[in-house]
Amino acid sequence: MNKFFLLIMAFCASLCSGDLYAQVEHDRVMTIEEIFSLADRNSKSIRSFITGIREAQEEVNVAKNARLPEIEASLSFSFLGNGCLIERNLSHGMKAPIPHLGNNFAIEASQAVYTGGAITHSIALAKLQEQSARLSLDVNRNQVRFILVGYYLDLFKQSNLLQVYEKNIELARQVLRDIQVKNSEGLVLKNDVTRYELLLANLELARIQIRNSLAILNANLLTTLGLPEEIRIQPDTSLVDRSLPVENKDYWMNRARMHAPLLKQGALSVEMSKHQDKLIKSERLPKLALVAGNHFDGPIIIEVPPINQNFNYWYIGVGLKYNISSLYKTNKSVRRSRFSMQRVTEQYDDVKEQTELAVKADYIKYLEAYEQLNTLLKSVELANQNYAVIHNRYKNDMALITDMLDASNAKLSAEVELINARIHIIFSYYKLLYVSGIL
Repeated sequence: MNKFFLLIMAFCASLCSGDLYAQVEHDRVMTIEEIFSLADRNSKSIRSFITGIREAQEEVNVAKNARLPEIEASLSFSFLGNGCLIERNLSHGMKAPIPHLGNNFAIEASQAVYTGGAITHSIALAKLQEQSARLSLDVNRNQVRFILVGYYLDLFKQSNLLQVYEKNIELARQVLRDIQVKNSEGLVLKNDVTRYELLLANLELARIQIRNSLAILNANLLTTLGLPEEIRIQPDTSLVDRSLPVENKDYWMNRARMHAPLLKQGALSVEMSKHQDKLIKSERLPKLALVAGNHFDGPIIIEVPPINQNFNYWYIGVGLKYNISSLYKTNKSVRRSRFSMQRVTEQYDDVKEQTELAVKADYIKYLEAYEQLNTLLKSVELANQNYAVIHNRYKNDMALITDMLDASNAKLSAEVELINARIHIIFSYYKLLYVSGIL
């Protein structure tokens, strides 16, 4: 009975462990486009910039409020003490009774008619700041996507490397078995067995390191994309079969000039500095407004004796205001604004120059990646042929174990470099998209 119970428990435990494993980790093939879409929805970095856009939109509404009329109302009650009438020479004082309850109610409204362009330029500046917030989102999205491309392609590279190492480990084990047989027959030395065991141990250690790298890259992707920890992302293997465009340099330069967010930000900063300059200069201009008001006061204490009645009056008219001190205060602000515009323009020219240099350099690297691939394809072919020849010669006792080690290492190195070359082409292409601002 006890044995049967233990058997049932073991069976249930195995089922539970299998279910737990299925819940803990499962593979999910994802394309780069799917990763981009998830990042746009779930990336905390991108969400903060979306909030920044909403904030900038509200800033525009706040700036537009300056076009609305200003309306102020006030209401007060007070206790008035008795007055005192005194001669001019401060003699013969006489008490002057005043009604003690005082009240005041006033309402005033003003509508700006002309402000020297201050309101117009403030609104324009707020709208440009909204555009700048949108461009900041584009810059951040571009950066997040490029980082994700790096993670994704590294994951792809490490996955392929793992397959290469698995294949080479199997070959090494097969050769080791052959060597051990020959050693038992006295045909090879124990030292040869040891050397190949060391090779196999190094390959297995490298496999462990690759698996750890895969776990780290997968965790980075899951965190950025906001996915559960139990998912194990698998790259889309059809990516290496895509035909990537190889346009000329002028094509990429024009794309960068049209779409690079940093260039757009620089041009927008120049435009913002112009409006800021006009806003400062508007301080030198008069301000014109329509005004209206109504007052309801009591008692009337400007009369002697005071009149214990309420007095109501209203008015409407035009108000003109001019800050005379702006004639000598604004000059310094204008000079500062001039230097600010110059600085922003120089920064834009620098960003434009750096962007063009980056496009040129990455375009050359992109073409170079194709040349590297063609060379490595031939290298892998030669390395496989060399390994097959050396392996055959070794089996026929016509080659040394060192020749086998050299051939195995050369084969592994060529296959690894070929994988890296294929991934490097894709990375170079996406980097061109990144520097061009169209990732």
